[in-house]
Amino acid sequence: MRPYFEKMPGFGSELKKGQIKRTEKNLEEIKAQEALIAQEVEKVKNAGFPTEKINARGEMTVWQRLEYLVDPGTWCPLHTLYNPADNIEGTTNVIDGLGKISGRWAVIIGFDNKVMAGAWLPGQSENILRATDLSKRLNIPLVWLVNCSGAKLPDQEKFYANRRGAGTPFFRHAELAQLGIPVLAGIYGTNPAGGGYQSISPAVLFAHKNCNIAVGGAGIVSGMAPKGHFDLETAETIIEKAKHFKAVPPGRVEIHYDQTGFFRYVFEEEKGVLDGLKDYMAKIPAYDPVFHRVAEPAPPKYPVEDIYRLLPIEQKTVYDFDEILSRLTDNSEHMEFRPGYGPEVYTGLVKVDGFLAACIGNRQGYLGKNYPEYADYPGFGGKLYRQGLIKMNEFITLCGRDKIPIIWFQDTTGIDVGDEAEKAELLGLGQSQIYSIQQTDIPMMLIVLRKGSAAAHYVLGGPTANRHNAFTLGTAATEIYVMHGETAAVATYSRRLVKEKEAGKPLEPIIDKMNELAQDYRDKSKPLFCAKTGMVDEIIPMNEIRKYMEAFTGAAYQNPRAICPHHQMILPRIIKG
Repeated sequence: MRPYFEKMPGFGSELKKGQIKRTEKNLEEIKAQEALIAQEVEKVKNAGFPTEKINARGEMTVWQRLEYLVDPGTWCPLHTLYNPADNIEGTTNVIDGLGKISGRWAVIIGFDNKVMAGAWLPGQSENILRATDLSKRLNIPLVWLVNCSGAKLPDQEKFYANRRGAGTPFFRHAELAQLGIPVLAGIYGTNPAGGGYQSISPAVLFAHKNCNIAVGGAGIVSGMAPKGHFDLETAETIIEKAKHFKAVPPGRVEIHYDQTGFFRYVFEEEKGVLDGLKDYMAKIPAYDPVFHRVAEPAPPKYPVEDIYRLLPIEQKTVYDFDEILSRLTDNSEHMEFRPGYGPEVYTGLVKVDGFLAACIGNRQGYLGKNYPEYADYPGFGGKLYRQGLIKMNEFITLCGRDKIPIIWFQDTTGIDVGDEAEKAELLGLGQSQIYSIQQTDIPMMLIVLRKGSAAAHYVLGGPTANRHNAFTLGTAATEIYVMHGETAAVATYSRRLVKEKEAGKPLEPIIDKMNELAQDYRDKSKPLFCAKTGMVDEIIPMNEIRKYMEAFTGAAYQNPRAICPHHQMILPRIIKG
């Protein structure tokens, strides 16, 4: 299939001098927003004890362990700012992301031992579920850096029980094992109760000599069999037991290496544990990239930095999506699917690091005369119409047939509305697209370039596609809401305005409420809010979009559950005609 893939048609064009001059302010505004986001990331990295204090104990921090473990330049963090319960610690206390270990992609997750010795905090179990889901979706190993002191007991009611509570990740580990996905764990420090199950539930355990894992830790063992109340005698007993179990905690290496044999390996040095993980990862089966690549990897022809000028941070300013995509694909080449049909949406095949990927993205601006064909009003990009939905349904179905992973780019105001849109079957076509996504078994990745709005956020590869959406990224320009805040204010208060007007009452109180609601929407749709609440899995700089695309495609092709031989693909042939 060299004629199809080695040299695809080029697209995009160099920025002109006038364009560079006009977009200087936009670049500065995006960079300023990214700087604010970077400051929040630094707060998470610096949460808890300082690195020097941890090192003085002879321990590495989770960040230092990650740096040593992961192949240089491959770390793609996820969920850094995720903190849905607004913990005072500023974190869910696990750090995770995609990275290569010994040349193989893995989902890597570790407890932050600087914060309460890696305790379970509210929101953490949901964070862990996202990491295990990612491992399951991409069919790649899950590597743990366990260092978990158990639950933050005063907050236990916020995460201990429930369907997606702190016990759920252990069942997910079992599910991954049943699917043949290896879960490895490097174990450090004291890991009682939930920390103990976090340690025992992976497939292969690599232990540091000073670690311990147990059903219950020193605190629980010391406090057993109370009288039903506390007095001085009880307190003295607790003190003696606490001293003993601190010196000799349950579940030490002597127990779980020498007697139970749970620990497969024990290492004297902290780095030894990480070297053990590296050694095992090198032995885990994975396709050599050459098996799946359709061409030699090549950087985009145009600089990815151009995106800072091509994507307006002002939400209502139109832009050329194809120009942005040309900054992200190998040699700025593509094969567009049905270019003359459904012009509000781009669908096409591209190469990312030599791998074949499918891209779908919202185009912007006026769509020309007589479009949409079913209505007497003009169509504008960002909105979805009949042809665009039919085209995407076809494209997704064919990608599923040819086993091509999909990268979505979202900047949408929703699906067209009104009686004409209903007669054009848009409600049914939107749900058809959800069916089309669901019937495939291919991984998908989403980048919300600017707006994710209304049901279009679902049908355009949104994170609600749990079995397919591996992760969702946001940018400094991202906004996610059911509708624009001003639209929501009108929808909420329009009838009330009519009622007050007819009653002869002043309208100002209602207008104030409308403005309050619009502002509330603005506050709760910005990038930092989206990252904190999990609407996106990470906010990334514009110039790192390509890096995450490479990580996604590389991971998706490392051990795919099904393959379609290149010469048996039908989608490239349909495009060529």
